[in-house]
Amino acid sequence: MEHHYITEIQDEKYLLTNKTKGILALVFVVGLILAAVGAMNVKSQWNEHDGSSTTLTKTEKTEETHAVANKTGHVHEKSWVTRVWANFLMNSYYFMLFAVGALFFIAVNYVANAGWSVLIKRIAEAMSGYLPFALLTIIAVLAFGKNEIYHWYQYISNDFKEGSEGFDKILNSKMWFLNKGYFLIGVPAIICIWILFRTMLRRLSLNEDKEGGVKFFNTSFRYSAAFIFIFAFSFSILSWMLMMSIDAHWFSTIFSVYNFAITFVTGVTVIMFFTLYLKSQGYLEVVPDDVIHDLGKYMFAFSIFWGYIWLSQFLLIWYANLPEEAVYFNERLTPQFKPLFLTNVVMNFALPFLILMMRNAKRNPTVLMVAGSIILLGHWLDMYLMVMPGSVGEHSGIGLLEIGTTVAFAGIFIFIVLWGLSRAGLYPKNHPYILESANHDVGV
Repeated sequence: MEHHYITEIQDEKYLLTNKTKGILALVFVVGLILAAVGAMNVKSQWNEHDGSSTTLTKTEKTEETHAVANKTGHVHEKSWVTRVWANFLMNSYYFMLFAVGALFFIAVNYVANAGWSVLIKRIAEAMSGYLPFALLTIIAVLAFGKNEIYHWYQYISNDFKEGSEGFDKILNSKMWFLNKGYFLIGVPAIICIWILFRTMLRRLSLNEDKEGGVKFFNTSFRYSAAFIFIFAFSFSILSWMLMMSIDAHWFSTIFSVYNFAITFVTGVTVIMFFTLYLKSQGYLEVVPDDVIHDLGKYMFAFSIFWGYIWLSQFLLIWYANLPEEAVYFNERLTPQFKPLFLTNVVMNFALPFLILMMRNAKRNPTVLMVAGSIILLGHWLDMYLMVMPGSVGEHSGIGLLEIGTTVAFAGIFIFIVLWGLSRAGLYPKNHPYILESANHDVGV
């Protein structure tokens, strides 16, 4: 097919209307109400569950607690608030992945000297603007929810001595890493570093709009290279501290790679959603179908990559069958979680693979929206399985609390992104590769 060559890009500005603000405010309020009602339901059900066990004598309860302590070490005290904070952590982390995934998308395209993505660069910049809010929500978890979610934090707070009741040899051996200093200071510091890189790249992008030239592009290239190097280490540490340490007796050497696969595929999927939304509103008309096609290829490729990492982690642990490794999957293969465990694989690998396999599917907005919805819901379930079994356990469930918390976070995230889009032109008009992006042709 012959393409009309574009030689000039007209500046374009997104207008965040009061109607859109009102809809997003309503989404947030509805989410809060659902979460509040869900929390009350969880509290009631939790109390009923505890009340049903009152038939045990005090001696029997003591013996049961001692049996658990002898088997697993320190006993993690839980309450209905544990499920509330577990949901807050899950959504804080999940939506943060969208933002840092978008920042990585910007950086990797700079380092690769890729021109195809320039026209959608402002969407990724706006998404990365969510990072400061993500920092606040993560700090809230660290400040108020740490004892509810992380049993290792309860353990180190009690300062058990070797030989004493409740002493945990495994947790004790990990205290060089799992300690209050690294956790309470290290995690926010990592996100602050990401915010610093985001701020510098955004500022360079806006200055490029005003002055032009390649000076800002070259500086952005250097910052992007530095960010990718630092991100590789910092993201691994953050994923270990926030997520892997929920199951503190367990470890996986590719856990951070698994989390990165989630980060990139969901980040690209959300970029695709905002691109299609803006085009449906009459914006980004100059963005060719070939750019949408490439986003679809990323969604397809990284769904396969996620499946490869998932299978690698699962098969190695299954084959070795070491107790300290198998415990993670044993918890998730109980009757309560097994259906979700299997659904996770179907939604995050099998369905995206089958839906996006054909070339035309990657250029069809409807098909991309369906595949993207499956990917985002699937990885929400992925987060659920990562957080809930180890923190909440048998009291887990998917109800109003889970749905409402996610809806509230989605409302805030979408508002921040759309507000960020309205603060600058939709096109980085003086980017040296902007015409290359406008005339991008995949050649097939």
